[in-house]
Amino acid sequence: MKRLHKPLMAAMLASVLTVSQLFTGAALSYAEAAETVGVKDIVILQNVPQAVIEVEEDQINLKALNIYHEGHFTSIQEGLEWHSSNKNVAQVDEEGTVTFTGQPGRTFVSVTDGTFTDRIALDYKPARDGRNTKGQPERVPAVIKQQGEKYDIIGHAIENMTIEEKIGQMLMPDFRNWNGSNVTEMLPEIEQLVKDYHLGGVILFRENVVTTEQTAKLVSQYQDAAEKFGLLLTIDQEGGIVTRLQSGTDMPGNMALGATRSAEISYDVGHAIGEELASLGINMNLAPVLDVNNNPDNPVIGVRSFSEDPELVGELGVAYTNGLQDTGVAATAKHFPGHGDTDVDSHLGLPEVPHDKERLLEVELYPFQQAMDAGIDAIMTAHVTFPQIDGTKAISRKTGQEIALPATLSYKVLTELMRDEMEYEGVIITDAMNMQAISDHFGPVDAAIRTVQAGSDIVLMPVGLQAVAEGLYNAVDEGEITEERVEASVERILTLKVERGIFKEESPQPLDEKIANAVQVVGSEEHKQVEQEASERSITLVKNDNVLPLEAGEDENIVVVAGSYHADFVRAIREYQPDAAAINASSTGAISSAQWDQIRNADKVIVGTTTATVAARSATNAQMVMVQNIVKETEAPVIAVGIRNPYDIMAYPNVDAYIAQYGFRPASFAATAATIFGENAPTGQLPITIPDFNGNVLYEFGHGLTY
Repeated sequence: MKRLHKPLMAAMLASVLTVSQLFTGAALSYAEAAETVGVKDIVILQNVPQAVIEVEEDQINLKALNIYHEGHFTSIQEGLEWHSSNKNVAQVDEEGTVTFTGQPGRTFVSVTDGTFTDRIALDYKPARDGRNTKGQPERVPAVIKQQGEKYDIIGHAIENMTIEEKIGQMLMPDFRNWNGSNVTEMLPEIEQLVKDYHLGGVILFRENVVTTEQTAKLVSQYQDAAEKFGLLLTIDQEGGIVTRLQSGTDMPGNMALGATRSAEISYDVGHAIGEELASLGINMNLAPVLDVNNNPDNPVIGVRSFSEDPELVGELGVAYTNGLQDTGVAATAKHFPGHGDTDVDSHLGLPEVPHDKERLLEVELYPFQQAMDAGIDAIMTAHVTFPQIDGTKAISRKTGQEIALPATLSYKVLTELMRDEMEYEGVIITDAMNMQAISDHFGPVDAAIRTVQAGSDIVLMPVGLQAVAEGLYNAVDEGEITEERVEASVERILTLKVERGIFKEESPQPLDEKIANAVQVVGSEEHKQVEQEASERSITLVKNDNVLPLEAGEDENIVVVAGSYHADFVRAIREYQPDAAAINASSTGAISSAQWDQIRNADKVIVGTTTATVAARSATNAQMVMVQNIVKETEAPVIAVGIRNPYDIMAYPNVDAYIAQYGFRPASFAATAATIFGENAPTGQLPITIPDFNGNVLYEFGHGLTY
């Protein structure tokens, strides 16, 4: 198949125009030049069946696409003329923005580049049973898509793609590092890989996204490198402990949102994250986490989950998703069918969820079904075994023993359960294929083939791009994977790109304009306000034996003790008590004799603990023993803060007051300090149950005190 390798169509058109003048003495029109390099038609995007139509304040922004003989399509803005057949109903400007006048009726809006033309019908008519504030019939805009083969642009694209191009759409590698250095700008070697393997997407990591300006430039360079179709540029910007943007707003995380009990705040957080990503050109977020954290021993989900309650996870997860997708950024629910009730980290091992389907439908699968029904763009698989859904065995490459098949590689999970029973039609993306739950037990090519056979559309972070790509080509050649199976995935991927407006652009926005806009959006004051509200509303006062609130600036000897995040913790307290003494106890909980004297002489002791594992929160852990000893050694009230994990109080239940903070971002420390000193009245409610070490309930789900 013939291929165009020029990165920018506009440059090609300019070349054609110049050459025509040199040899003929006459200039071709923009449309004639476009036809010369392979354009066969023009289509209004909103006529495409898969395109999403958005009407805001009686306006629609129509977009035009050039359709090529080779099947691909690109967005076009220059050299177009827009026209409305009935300006009494709606007018259209030179950029395709339609404004309804408020008069009822129909108009046809057309676009032409001088050679090709398309049109779309727009109505302004009474809504069903709708009336405005004056009691008059409410009128609403309506779009009537044109019909015909012309608008099957995805089908045409797939018909003309080589198998290499189809497989390329399904591959999403990371380029976190190159030759030992972090990748913060496009390298010629990476640009060539994007082209050679016709990549459909790339995932970015914290190492890649250092500053706003640098990130916007790198993302733009990736899109320039794409050969025919726009790239899915993805990232894990969950908020809380999984936050990649180094210059972005640090939202407090899902369990903090669960403590707020507010769908509105969850929407606002998702929306703010989406606005920041969109301004940078990042068009897909691998969030939200919809795992139900019903196992306190879970080492990898924990505070990344909204709650142990499936209904709360579903409600807040859908709100977050809606906020994110309303900005045009695709959301991804993870980790299907549920990673919450595990005690093994799939980065390090192969976890198992032993429950039957009835239980899974009631708990683990419930939030995912809510998200599917609400129209989430993508679902990420879990490298977790579910033996009561799929008892298929495989031979581990590591041990030579039989193991259960993880969900990522399971046809019964991804196709029979997700596609057929739960009726999900969106994109399925794997979790990272370099995680040990997969890489230990399966070869990289074998794993990639298995997950595509199972029903995955995108293979995330394949181990060895060349080997995996060639392995998939061969699997199709040899009949292990049918081309129809590949094309079904490509159709879903291209549909997502069309729905989210992810196209190669013939006239891209100038980079300096992209950067200027991103600088205004990323870390904006508006987003900081969302962060502050979410953080303050999340703080949960779990225990208070008439100690809190403290009075700011009071002439008291306050000692602050912490190991991890010591500087942030102390800084936040000193906003209210500037002369508070600080003891950095390190991760070992080591305190010198002089520091013990400080603690014994204190009027109040504020101590912070940070745990992420079961071992770290055990009563015998050095950090927890330190808190226990502080309670014994001083007569002063001891106020403890679980900086990350709300379960920390299990190890030191005798403290005088306890606050669950849920995360270690600066806004959360500020919210905790404001709560300790009475500036913020705590309203958070535990989104999980805190047990004791005997399995009894120490503090129940929904518990929360206030002033």
